[in-house]
Amino acid sequence: MRLSAPVELAEELAAEYPWRFAQDGGPLFRLVPDTTAEGFSITREEGGWRIGFDRTRDALRGLGVAMGSYLATGDVPEQRGSSPFRTLAVMLDTSRNAVMRPEAIASYLRKCALMGIDTLWLYMEDTYRVEGEPMLGYARGAYTPEELRAIDDQAHRLGIEVIPCVQTLGHFEQILQWPAYWPLRDTERVLLAEAAEGYELIDRMIATVASCFRSRRIHIGMDEAHGIGTGQYRRRFGERQPFEILSSHLKNVLAICQEHGLRPMIWSDMYFRLGSAANDYYDPDTEIPSWVAGQIPDEVELVYWDYEHGESAFYADWIERHRRDLGKDPVFAAGGWTHHRLWAALPRALATITAGMTAAREARLPEAVVTMWGNDGTECDLFSALPAVQAFADLAYGSTGHATNFVGSCDATWETWLAAAELDYLPGSGDPVRWRGNPAKWLLWHDPVLGFLTSGLPGWLAGHYRELADRLGATRRGDARLALPALLAEVLAAKVELHRARRAVPGLEEKVRRLRELHRQTWCGDNKPFGWDVIDRRYGGLLARLDHLERFGPEEFEGHDPYPDGALAQCLPYARTASASFIG
Repeated sequence: MRLSAPVELAEELAAEYPWRFAQDGGPLFRLVPDTTAEGFSITREEGGWRIGFDRTRDALRGLGVAMGSYLATGDVPEQRGSSPFRTLAVMLDTSRNAVMRPEAIASYLRKCALMGIDTLWLYMEDTYRVEGEPMLGYARGAYTPEELRAIDDQAHRLGIEVIPCVQTLGHFEQILQWPAYWPLRDTERVLLAEAAEGYELIDRMIATVASCFRSRRIHIGMDEAHGIGTGQYRRRFGERQPFEILSSHLKNVLAICQEHGLRPMIWSDMYFRLGSAANDYYDPDTEIPSWVAGQIPDEVELVYWDYEHGESAFYADWIERHRRDLGKDPVFAAGGWTHHRLWAALPRALATITAGMTAAREARLPEAVVTMWGNDGTECDLFSALPAVQAFADLAYGSTGHATNFVGSCDATWETWLAAAELDYLPGSGDPVRWRGNPAKWLLWHDPVLGFLTSGLPGWLAGHYRELADRLGATRRGDARLALPALLAEVLAAKVELHRARRAVPGLEEKVRRLRELHRQTWCGDNKPFGWDVIDRRYGGLLARLDHLERFGPEEFEGHDPYPDGALAQCLPYARTASASFIG
């Protein structure tokens, strides 16, 4: 294939797919600015196809669609495409143990740009360096200002705006754990609102990111600030309604943002949680006092995150609640379901994204984002969620050609990447929206000596994992990332046999060592080395317990199933599966 495009775009795409554009011959894809295109248009011309485009996002979306069709069928039908969304974003979490290398972000963005993504939300809690604050991002691989500017520059070449996402209230546990910041604690996870020294810290944090990105937008978080006002705040400032603390704090942080020329957005969940007797974001009986909406500044945008529901009507209702109760058109945030697992829960992601984006389009929301979270250590390969990003973008453009478009953007096989999600989405699991289980994660880390969660493992499970390993074992150039889930499936098959037989399985330790090495290679290729220590200790603990089992056999105990519905359907973190003891 040949490409005629603005130099910066051509260089970026050739860097990602040199085998597509390096040789002479083949059809020509010619990108031509066309302000009348209203999106993109693909028309035949001598030697190939002309892609007219309104803006860079549409040029790359059109190219991705065209290349997918050509690679899949050898032909490209003439067509037009456009999206009513002003921005389409992907969010990468770089705060939960893994800090993605700028080079890996560059690769991710090139693929996403060919889907139609035009915005990156770079989520950083403490993983960026702030002058005078050596404990921010301490031993966590924090980005330097030079690295952040490099990320911004590369994204800009693709027509992508980078919006820094930081925290200014909750999710402060990484910072507040250090003695220097104990005076700024409300609780262990929540920053002390109203404290002058706290706003000095926030000012330095916001000033840093303001200087590193072209965007004049910033996400300042303020979600999941559970227990706000109940710790040191109460002792220092007295009793005050959480709504009042939140509103006052937001105004103070807004003023800091405005001093640096930034327009902020926040997650909306705290307003709904504080209005709920159950502290539930999705409580239909939540009541938000009318004065609260009046306290939300016009300059602050709200982001409605919802990764849970499979009915468009639910999302439509919650969008309307944002409009009615908070007076805002929210930004809609869908979920790629990368958290608490080793491969994205793609069936669940696709079902919830489809329902949510359908509602967002019908409600004519101007902006949408799909988020990649890394809860519990970011064991997951965030690239595994690229099919979810593809579906998100396709739905925004009114397309359902996910498999063909995925070839164009990622040079990978849609069906096989979805098959890898069968690590967690087991046969007979039913509705993927209801299935929350992450058995691949917890079976991997589960204590092999006690096996306290495995009394109900079905006899077919080991066979399922062996068959899945065989299916994933045949990889091609674009599917090299499937090597890790293929080997993981092998390990899980042996681990299931171990738990069912309650004795050591020959060769399992060696398989775990191979998995650890492949996982480390993938991690270090995508992420900075900081954070691997957490995963390394998990592998080390598993190997130590396998050695103990080999030497002494299983430890007898009076077993009780702690989960009446069975553990397979549970979404369990590492700490809950590695030991029956709660270590505080």
